[in-house]
Amino acid sequence: MAMKLTGDNFEKEVYQAEVPVLVDFYADWCGPCKAMGPVVDELAKEYEGKAKVGKLNTDENQNIAMEYGVMSIPTFIVFKGGKAVKKMVGMQDKRNLVAAVEEAL
Repeated sequence: MAMKLTGDNFEKEVYQAEVPVLVDFYADWCGPCKAMGPVVDELAKEYEGKAKVGKLNTDENQNIAMEYGVMSIPTFIVFKGGKAVKKMVGMQDKRNLVAAVEEAL
């Protein structure tokens, strides 16, 4: 299961992470976001111990979404060493997400 990211834990879980972090920027009302949910959870399981996978609700954390220029959702951003290294907007094939995480490992 992907971890829930909030303004309270974003710094610790993303910026200070020892491993790459894939963040799914989503909202509960977003159909494509819901469709991506199971894929994101699968990746969280597959990368356990190697990378982190988290979900950030953009309605509850608008300041973080704005900081990374998230204009449409879902948006996926891979962070490495506390920096955003790859951004993908819209529904993604699982292979694209895997490739982005692998690139950051």
